[in-house]
Amino acid sequence: MKRLMLFFLLSSGVALAQERSAPARQGQPTLVYKTRKDYRKLVPVLLSADKTAIVAYPAPTDIYYRGRLAVPVRLKRGYLLDNRGIGSDVGFLKLTYEEYAKLSAAPPLTDLYDQLIDKDPLTELYDCGNRADYKNVVAELNKTITAGKLTTYRKIK
Repeated sequence: MKRLMLFFLLSSGVALAQERSAPARQGQPTLVYKTRKDYRKLVPVLLSADKTAIVAYPAPTDIYYRGRLAVPVRLKRGYLLDNRGIGSDVGFLKLTYEEYAKLSAAPPLTDLYDQLIDKDPLTELYDCGNRADYKNVVAELNKTITAGKLTTYRKIK
């Protein structure tokens, strides 16, 4: 009997440990945002928290999403759906997606930094979960925005 109880205790402990360490579902985040001006066609880069340096930027071949330029999708009430991978410390270059895509290589960092048009462009940024969880991401987000429920998602900025 003691062996049987020990077996159940050990096996249930293993199951609990496995549940807690299960990896989070991976996938593209659904980021919805607004900007101070219309930067929709401009290439985003990620800046350091103090906005003094570019910490991440795309290669000209990396600015595509599903075979098209990764220009954000317009949503209701001036919101945009990110297709590139922005964050709260995003900045926008003077270069459009079309101009950047024609480059043979990304410019040096100092040149890119000089091309920044806005180092603090976001007025709002929401993480709306995993994009794979949506059947029709644009329609569902527009419905959420129209209903005034975007604030139910995690506000980043």
